[in-house]
Amino acid sequence: MDLVVGRVAKTHGVRGELVVDVRTDEPDERFAVGRVLRGRKSTGKNTFVENNYTVTAARNHSGRLLLTLAEVTDRDTATEMRGTLFLIDSADVSSGDDPDEFYDHELQGAAVRTVSGEEVGVLTDVVHMPGGDLLSVKAADGRDILIPFVAAIVPTVGRDLIEIDPPDGLLDPE
Repeated sequence: MDLVVGRVAKTHGVRGELVVDVRTDEPDERFAVGRVLRGRKSTGKNTFVENNYTVTAARNHSGRLLLTLAEVTDRDTATEMRGTLFLIDSADVSSGDDPDEFYDHELQGAAVRTVSGEEVGVLTDVVHMPGGDLLSVKAADGRDILIPFVAAIVPTVGRDLIEIDPPDGLLDPE
């Protein structure tokens, strides 16, 4: 299974520098100079193209990562990179023994229930959106439910059980 460690948000400057939204706790390691990144870009309906990219420079600029890749040398090529996801194999990472730390893939399959004990379904994915993260839950009736992954709604997170305190209407069928 692939894990996303970064996403190209936009270009910066005219020499092909990329603004990357970081999705890892280890950006210095994942985006180190000389590191080869596996990039995946959507080309349409369920089709993707994958390429490898070598990091030649990485720096922090106003709280965002600016990345220079050997294969991206101008603004036009950088513009084509927008939306590219940088991936690693989940087998290469472990969150360790701390029960309060986990990776998205370690939560998949966890039971989801309300704080009052009502079964909601099973977590199928954690979806990272520009406005925030969402839990994708497969309900017992087959519906897919998206739940904002914020402390006010998701007070308890564990590898086997996620408890939610949903506002009125969040779990109601359309």
